[in-house]
Amino acid sequence: YSLTRNHININSITNQMMLATRLRSIRSNLVTAAAFSTQPIDSNDSPPHRFKYDAPWLHYYTNHKHPDVMNFINGSFQHPNDANMKFSDNIECSDPSTNKVLSYIPESSSKQDDASTTPSSLEQAIAAAKGAYPSWSSTPVQTRQRLLLEYAHFLHKKEVREEIAYWITLENGKTMADAMGDVWRGLEVVEAATRVGNDMMGDSLQNLSSGLDTISYRVPLGVCAGIAPFNFPAMIPLWMAPLSLATGNTYVLKPSEKTPSASMLLASYLNDLGLPPGVLNVVNGSRDTVDGLLTHPDIKAISFVGSNSAGEHIHDVGSKNGKRVQANLGAKNHATILMDDADRASTIKAIVGAAFGAAGQRCMALSVVILVGDLSVSQGWVDEVVEEAKKLKVGNGFQEGVDVGPLISKEAIERAEGIIQSSIDEGAICRLDGRGVVVDGFEDGHFLGPTLIDLNCVNSNEPITNPAYTEEIFAPVLTILTVPTLDDAIKITNNNPYGNGCALFTSSGAAARKYQFEIEAGQVGINVPIPVPLPFFSFTGNKASIRGDVNFYGKSGVNFFTQLKTVTSNWQYQKGADLGGVTMPVVGKK
Repeated sequence: YSLTRNHININSITNQMMLATRLRSIRSNLVTAAAFSTQPIDSNDSPPHRFKYDAPWLHYYTNHKHPDVMNFINGSFQHPNDANMKFSDNIECSDPSTNKVLSYIPESSSKQDDASTTPSSLEQAIAAAKGAYPSWSSTPVQTRQRLLLEYAHFLHKKEVREEIAYWITLENGKTMADAMGDVWRGLEVVEAATRVGNDMMGDSLQNLSSGLDTISYRVPLGVCAGIAPFNFPAMIPLWMAPLSLATGNTYVLKPSEKTPSASMLLASYLNDLGLPPGVLNVVNGSRDTVDGLLTHPDIKAISFVGSNSAGEHIHDVGSKNGKRVQANLGAKNHATILMDDADRASTIKAIVGAAFGAAGQRCMALSVVILVGDLSVSQGWVDEVVEEAKKLKVGNGFQEGVDVGPLISKEAIERAEGIIQSSIDEGAICRLDGRGVVVDGFEDGHFLGPTLIDLNCVNSNEPITNPAYTEEIFAPVLTILTVPTLDDAIKITNNNPYGNGCALFTSSGAAARKYQFEIEAGQVGINVPIPVPLPFFSFTGNKASIRGDVNFYGKSGVNFFTQLKTVTSNWQYQKGADLGGVTMPVVGKK
């Protein structure tokens, strides 16, 4: 299907026909579970049959075993084949369930070869976004909203979401059910962006002096950029780009080099709906491409979700180069359980799901549980958590009944297993050890089973130094500790440097009121294990879990992607009015 647009016309017969063709293409590629291999077909097969779905962003060479991932620039997929590319530096994108290479990611670096006169792919993408900005920012907000409404309607189609989820599971490893949830939570932000006009309204006050009125407007910034992580290949790009586009900006998105395909698919869908060329561009790469975005003078704002080390670098370099930066970083989310009055069975199920779902690779995963009460009682709770966690099936995300998929890379599993061992060496008790799990048919996958580390009773007046507690492991590893009182639990949670989220499990309204008032974390769940706000609100992590002071999506997200312009006008009906002199103008003083 065509990937080029000359103008926006979301109701055109051409666009509707292409969308219908696209849906037919998706449906024709669907196969039954019995016939579908959970791995890509051998690379010697012809390209159209290698994956379950067509992938127009993959570029095949006759002498290469695996395809390269193209960029999406100015309305079409383009291979970064300029003179600046170094194919020896291509990054491998692999299936974490098999450790087999799926594709190669070229670096879309903005670095220029002294001998080259060809702009890099990143330069081309930014130039396309800059060129599209005057027309797009002048497009009426209701037209922009209407396009996103069409986009949301399209993403609601189950077969469309299944296609996106397929690529997420293939490249990230999470289960298909979890991948479908990844898409759905992103879709909710698209839906919220369809009413952005309400949040963009400014303020006005008339007759500040005779004939003098002041009006403020929220206006777009220009070219914005997003740097997305591997763990939510659809949701996080949909946190970023749609709201930026709805407010009148143009966009350059850099997906994770580990999970590029969902972003490519999302961009191509929006293009097929009639988004003008250059309004949304997707470039691939790693640090060089990121640094190019951070330092480019035409980029006005940058959004990032990922690790603390990367986020701190992005915030520091971006800010020094005059960009707005919003960055969601790491987390160590604590759940407190009042053992005397929590609903035991429901709480244990909730804890296990929130700790080990998505293999623990969520910034809002529960990684610490604080049991409040006697240590003798807490051991029964620990035993039941262990038994519930043992029920989870580890395996390939395409397989039926699998609960926990692989970690994203060999480095990730080596790091997690190293922290587990260090915590044991420093005195922790490993109640459930998920190391060494082998999945039949996927022996080379990066699998780690649910793991539970027990620190027993701790003193809230002393720092907790065990690495199972201090490190963000980003794996299916849960640390449990016991304290005597709710005050101790609150103190420990507040002393932790992170502030993404926390939860309390109780049937006491008084305890819940005390907890939510005294706790410092930015997102609090009462009998809710993962309290991620819906997009009517904003994602409000705090402390070391964020850099910048404007949150993602919701009203805060609109504020991030816009700036205030204030117009003061003086209209005097009679000639000869005083329009000012050499002294400071003062209103209302005689």
